[in-house]
Amino acid sequence: MGGSGSKTKGVWPFSSSGAGGEAPGEIDEQCLARLRGSKNTTPFVFTRRSSLYFDEDGDLAHEFYEETVVTKNGRKKAKLKRIQKNLIPQGIVKLDHPRIHVDFPVILYEI
Repeated sequence: MGGSGSKTKGVWPFSSSGAGGEAPGEIDEQCLARLRGSKNTTPFVFTRRSSLYFDEDGDLAHEFYEETVVTKNGRKKAKLKRIQKNLIPQGIVKLDHPRIHVDFPVILYEI
């Protein structure tokens, strides 16, 4: 589920375009609501990459297993074998409620 942070180095996406020497109280509030150089983006995330897979039958799950019977010393034993081939990722999924991006530079807390 993790790995949603930004991978670029040296770029803080929600910082203002002004000088970096501003005190925290002097930061323009509008700079927190949009990415640098882009006026139409927000700090919210509306989609995410799903961790679910489709199998050959069209079933949707995180993992798929197949039951196999192993005979050892005349005794039959059932084992589960994980299937990793012929699985198709579900892809991008729309979130029910928007989330705040992991790189949003404001600490949120309830008073």
